[in-house]
Amino acid sequence: MDSVKRKKSKSHGKEPALNNYSGDQVPTAGLLSRLPLSWVPYIQLARLSPPAGLFLIYFPHVFGLMHAALHLSTPVPDILRAGAVLFGGSFFVSNAIHIWNDLIDAPLDALVSRTKHRPIPRGAVSPTAALVYTITQAIAAALFLSLLPHSRSWFYALPSILGWTYYPWAKRHTNYPQVVLGLCLAWGVVMGELSLGIETISFPQGWSWKTLIHGEFHVNSAILSLVIANTLWTVIYDTVYAHQDIEDDLKAGIKSIAVLWRQQTKILLWGSLVMLALLLSYCGYASDLGFFYYFIAVIGATGSLGRMILQVDLKDEQSCWWWFRNGFWLAGGAITAGFSAEYLKQIIY
Repeated sequence: MDSVKRKKSKSHGKEPALNNYSGDQVPTAGLLSRLPLSWVPYIQLARLSPPAGLFLIYFPHVFGLMHAALHLSTPVPDILRAGAVLFGGSFFVSNAIHIWNDLIDAPLDALVSRTKHRPIPRGAVSPTAALVYTITQAIAAALFLSLLPHSRSWFYALPSILGWTYYPWAKRHTNYPQVVLGLCLAWGVVMGELSLGIETISFPQGWSWKTLIHGEFHVNSAILSLVIANTLWTVIYDTVYAHQDIEDDLKAGIKSIAVLWRQQTKILLWGSLVMLALLLSYCGYASDLGFFYYFIAVIGATGSLGRMILQVDLKDEQSCWWWFRNGFWLAGGAITAGFSAEYLKQIIY
């Protein structure tokens, strides 16, 4: 493994590559600056500095958790316990899927200026080491999955496992890899609900593979609307993220919504935002939620994402990176706060 070279970053007014999970400059601030240099490539592979990827995975789990807590009037200690298990699982899932993604994407990353200095393309981590790293993180994630109380946890986790395994190839097969990513991330809502025992799919005649195949089941519409809304949230912020690489992606044959829509991307983003607002509103209606949810979660998330779509310059790599890195906190925080405010109202009154 190559060590990180001891040289200064010449960013010429741009954010150093280290902050985009790549680069071989010496980190001078943040988590990376306090770690041995030999650790830096592995932290970059896992997207832990900044930890945007981790919280993009954790947020949907929290949405599902708090939605379930409202339905069940769950005591605070039980919510905190479930939240801790979900965070631990999200941490290792995040590590595993980011490492796996970089391992499969290494040949493509080498063709893109922003990603060609990531740990595997630059030779700081070997493919074999990355595969071992992926497996260890996946095993740790599986251990946290086993802590969920429901007997069908693995059944519900299977679509996510299959989706995450396939995702690195999505940008080779479809112009809408952001939808694949969105569905993978949004499945966290289902797992968050399950952490308190609520199933997204119910089986009136009892669960079996036969009832599943024959369609003898019921899907919770409120949870489904939250899952689809979360998918659209991902489509919005990841399409902004993809615009960083649009020129290199065109040359390399990498597919994305940004490449397909290009100058018309904001039309799609605005349409996605309208559908997201409607789905969040329906989730509130179907769940009998009140003012705090609509004002904080629906209006807050819609307003923050609308501001991002309005202000981001899709032709400017740094603008896209800034809005991706910072913009998702506002929407994710608003939805979390909306559910939490409804929960506090419930336990107080």
